Amino acid sequence: MFVYIRAMEKTDVERIKEKSAFIIDMDGVIYHGNKILPGVTDFIAWLENSGKKFLFLTNASERTPKELHEKLLRLGINVSEDHFYTSALATAGFLNAQKPNGSAFIIGDAGLINALYSVGYTMNNVNPDYVVVGDTNGYNFESVKTAVNLVLNGARLIGANPDVSGPVEDGITPSTKALIAPIEIASGKKAYFVGKPNPLMMRIALRKLGVKREDTIVIGDRMDTDVRCGIEAEIDTLLVLSGITKKEDIDNFPYRPKFVLNGIIDLVQ
Repeated sequence: MFVYIRAMEKTDVERIKEKSAFIIDMDGVIYHGNKILPGVTDFIAWLENSGKKFLFLTNASERTPKELHEKLLRLGINVSEDHFYTSALATAGFLNAQKPNGSAFIIGDAGLINALYSVGYTMNNVNPDYVVVGDTNGYNFESVKTAVNLVLNGARLIGANPDVSGPVEDGITPSTKALIAPIEIASGKKAYFVGKPNPLMMRIALRKLGVKREDTIVIGDRMDTDVRCGIEAEIDTLLVLSGITKKEDIDNFPYRPKFVLNGIIDLVQ
C-alpha cells in the first residue's frame, strides 16, 4: 500500500494543495519536542504566501496560544497567536457551557489553568464541580489521591484529550489518557474527553477559519485522533508518518486517511 501511495504522491500533493484551509496538528507534524521537522518552515511560508487559511489544532494542553507562538518563534517560525487552538481552550469552553462560573481541581500546566481562569472558573481542591486532567510534567501521587477522592465525592472527571502518549525528541511521553487512568481505576468513574477525536474540536476549528469542510484538510500524525476526527467531521485527512503512527499501523484501524505522506516535507519538495 505504501508503495502505491508514493507512486501517486505528485497527484496527491497537488490535490492537497488545492485546499483553501488547513487544520494542522503540531506534535509529530510540526515538531518533536524542541526540534522542528524537515520542510515545516517552507510549508508555513507557502501557506502564508498562497493566502491559505490555517489553524494549528493541538491536543496538547500544557501551553497557551502565546506560549505556542513563542515556541515556534524560537524555532524560526513567526505566526500570530490567533493561528493556535488547543484542547485546553476547548475544555474550558465545554465546561463553561455545561456549568458557567464553576470550579475545578486541575492536574495540568499553564495552558489548561489559564484557559479555565479565562472563562471564570476558580480553582477548588475541596468540593469542585470538576476534576480536570491535562498534559503536565507536574504529575504526582498526592494530586492523584486528591483527584480520586474528589471524584468519589461527586466531582465529574474530565480529560483535556484522550492521547495516551505524544512524541518528543528522545521517544514518547505519557499524555492525558495515561495520566488520568489511575484516577478512573481507583474511583471507578470514567472520564469524558474533550480533545480530538471529539467532534467539538473540528466544529470549532471550522468556525474559527470561516470555511466549509469540503475546502478543508486535516493534517495529523495519529490515526486514533487526527484522522478519526477528520473522518467523523467529513473532512479530508492527511496522515503524516513523522510522528506516532507508522505505515504498518494503518491497517490496524477500520478506517483510512484520504492521503498518506512521509511528512510535511513531501508537500514542499
